[in-house]
Amino acid sequence: MAPAPEPRRPELTPAQRDVLDLLGASRDERPTFDAGLRHELRAELEAALEPLVPDLGTDTLFINKRALTAVHACEGRYLAEREEPFAWSPAIARGTVAHKAIELSVGWRGEPVPGELVDEALARLTHGSDSVGDWLQTATEADVAELRALATEQVTTFLETFPPLEPRWRPVTESRVRVELCDGAVVLSGKIDLSLGRADGTTAGKVIIDLKSGSLRPEHVDDLRFYALLETIRLGTPPRLVATYALDQGRPMVERVTVDVLAAALRRTIAGAARMVAVTRRGEAPALRPSRACRWCAGLAGCEVGRTQVARDDEDR
Repeated sequence: MAPAPEPRRPELTPAQRDVLDLLGASRDERPTFDAGLRHELRAELEAALEPLVPDLGTDTLFINKRALTAVHACEGRYLAEREEPFAWSPAIARGTVAHKAIELSVGWRGEPVPGELVDEALARLTHGSDSVGDWLQTATEADVAELRALATEQVTTFLETFPPLEPRWRPVTESRVRVELCDGAVVLSGKIDLSLGRADGTTAGKVIIDLKSGSLRPEHVDDLRFYALLETIRLGTPPRLVATYALDQGRPMVERVTVDVLAAALRRTIAGAARMVAVTRRGEAPALRPSRACRWCAGLAGCEVGRTQVARDDEDR
């Protein structure tokens, strides 16, 4: 008996082809970097951050993209968010579940169905060792149902607009990267939504992707530059590209990683760390920078500047 024919793979949509064209590159188009770059970046960071260490005492200064974005946007908001205890919710857990489902889609037999991928992702995460698993085990049926709907929507949008992930691309989701500086007194950390490809010696080949719902914002560029900096210090070879992929729009915002891009990320990290220590350890008054984001700030109730901004926004509507 002749073997059953393999199911026909659907052709790529124009949106999927656009993504493939933007993220792909031939060998000749991939830049090569100096092997000593990682040591130079680490040395510059440590030299600039070392003066902050005495103010930390025995504590560690943890820096991630969210903290950097907050302190550069408004130091009052940064302080307010530090005091807010973290709590899982369907909206917060959506990305974690969707990323696990996308990871499962790589080796999924047959056509990947978003709802099935999400259900399998939920099952695996519920019995995992991460804190999201603890929350899922005690979450209400309503919260799990809301989470399933949110994650299924995100996975559906991704599968419709992003080219199918092939194993040869070495896709990795939710990969963690951590850089310890100044004998562990300062820790830079991040969690990369999706990475594709790999470095070949000092020739860049990896693409780092952040998956976003909603509008693209300027700080998304800075987030990915920070990840590129961490990856370069960790691995020695920078990623070739960083891209914010807007799921709602089906398009990536792409930037090529250069030494200048890494230098900009380094300066922003140093400046952010200095202000974190200034307002949390040295008692300096936080610089308040009102914006439309004041409406969602955890410290709004105690911030006259923020309340004034919200009132103005309401008048302008």
